[in-house]
Amino acid sequence: MLSVVVAPWGSGEPVFVRAPDELHYAASTMKVAVLAALHRSGVDLDTEVPVVNRFASAVGGEFGNSRDGDGDPLPWELLGGTAPLRTLAERMITHSSNLATNLCLAAVGHEAVAEVWRRAGATRSASPRGIEDHAARDAGVDNLVSARDLVRLLRSLDGDMLALLERNAFRVDLAAGLPPGTRIAFKNGWVAGARHSVGLVHPGDCPPYLIAVCYSGLLASGEDVADPAARLVARISAAVWQRRHGIAPR
Repeated sequence: MLSVVVAPWGSGEPVFVRAPDELHYAASTMKVAVLAALHRSGVDLDTEVPVVNRFASAVGGEFGNSRDGDGDPLPWELLGGTAPLRTLAERMITHSSNLATNLCLAAVGHEAVAEVWRRAGATRSASPRGIEDHAARDAGVDNLVSARDLVRLLRSLDGDMLALLERNAFRVDLAAGLPPGTRIAFKNGWVAGARHSVGLVHPGDCPPYLIAVCYSGLLASGEDVADPAARLVARISAAVWQRRHGIAPR
């Protein structure tokens, strides 16, 4: 299943949609909602929190993250100590750390994340559980997104959050389809069977635009970089770039 939404930045309806409301497993795109919840919580981002690997499951009990399944080693090096929420939020976005995500989520709570989706105007997407809460997923409690809702979510962010998204280190999908040096604030997510990316692109010769691509299928290998589905997303990004002058509010 392939879903695509392209829309002007700011107000305006999408100029192109393909299966925009189809639900996909969220993978790491849900980390954008956690980031927004953290920024809007009023908590001091320089607050030091314990770096632990035990979290409350959405269905009761506890769960932990797998170090081998996390692409970011830095939070694991801090295990047993403390770290500022600001640092954890940065690693959650720039290096897609699962451990940092669950620590940020524990600091704000699931209801705050649900409010982020509501405030964005999302109609189908939700993030009711933490990363690797397998018991919850087995019970049918899952993180799901649609391409349309991801565009709505990015549109609801302010400058500081978007600036952080520009520092995303995994630039093999949406960013790879753009000319070198093109500004893009984006977050991607990948697991075996799914590859998604949503971003705000800043061309130098026309207004910025939003693009979300969600792919679920056998093409997605689950590799962070060498994922065939990432190349598919890059090709779609490149095709939209070629038509960027036609992306304007209707």
